[in-house]
Amino acid sequence: MYREYYNLTGKPFQLTPDHRFFFESDGHKRALSYLLYGIKAMEGFIVITGDVGTGKSTLLNALSDELENKHIVTAKIVTTQVQEDDLLRVVAAEFGLAYDGVSKAVLLKNLETFFRQLAHEGKRALLLVDEAQNLPPRSIEELRMLSNFQMDNRALLQSFLLGQREFRATMRLPQFEQLRQRVIAAYHLKPMNREETEGYIIHRLKMVGWIGNPLFTDRAFDAVFEHTKGIPRKINVFCDRLLLCASLEESSEVDEKILEMVSGDLVEESWGTDELDPAASIDEAESGVSNNQHQSVNPLLQQEQLLTALSAMMDSKLESFRKKEEEEKKKDSSIQLVSVDQKESNPVKIEKIVPEDKTVIHGFYPPTESGESS
Repeated sequence: MYREYYNLTGKPFQLTPDHRFFFESDGHKRALSYLLYGIKAMEGFIVITGDVGTGKSTLLNALSDELENKHIVTAKIVTTQVQEDDLLRVVAAEFGLAYDGVSKAVLLKNLETFFRQLAHEGKRALLLVDEAQNLPPRSIEELRMLSNFQMDNRALLQSFLLGQREFRATMRLPQFEQLRQRVIAAYHLKPMNREETEGYIIHRLKMVGWIGNPLFTDRAFDAVFEHTKGIPRKINVFCDRLLLCASLEESSEVDEKILEMVSGDLVEESWGTDELDPAASIDEAESGVSNNQHQSVNPLLQQEQLLTALSAMMDSKLESFRKKEEEEKKKDSSIQLVSVDQKESNPVKIEKIVPEDKTVIHGFYPPTESGESS
């Protein structure tokens, strides 16, 4: 919708990774340099990690441009929970080899033969593994074993592993010592800073013919950075909504009004304020916060407040339950002696109550250590 209104040639902030929009922030430029260094080294593993939405997949797509005319045959896999045998089948399939109904031994032999054939042709194989944090340990070990294929003291396969932050913890496990020794470079992608965020937005806008309409003010760039913390995927979501809202308002500028509208909408869509959520009634009924105030709260902060309120409510109910349970125990442990008059049907309580730490046997306290009854 806003493409036509602002005469843009494409959608600048789409969520699908597109290497044509690759922006070389300091972190992304350095990560790409490590990948290119690995290609020149022609051996070992390169590991790139980063939090969700920091641009790892876009980085891999950007690498494809650098691989043109380099005599490199690449296979890219996006992993889920793939066991070792299935992983080999996926790798074989991506390299164009037979995999259905083939044993593991045959798969390995076919892969080695294929890699050797590439080497004879002056080419080499490169395996790109995205979402590597999903790989089970045995599958990761299978990748290491593939790196053992050699010819003339040169590795026949090189692998680049890209994963989320937790993959760093996986790599530190004791069983991956041999794999760590084969990692020739590793880098962790971090979110962009305020200046890089502004550059990222302008870069993507210019890629689709933007010439300043709508105008992004300094306040707009500040707001985008404050809301997204410099994470590319979040920037795309926020800016896409800004352009949509600005076009609906027929505005030539992303002003304060539009920023507030979009911020409020995204807060409501943060899964923390749905009236169907039991937690929603807590902050509405107990905190006394108005709807307008809710819209100005950061989504993560709002979710934290909801969790705090729920925790406090649960603590209160647990404390009430404990007190009730203690009272019941006291009632059960307060045994009373009762004298029954055979001529009367109503029992008469003896005023003195047996202490809780005493056990009654036939109406008498147990004898003391001296043998005398107390």
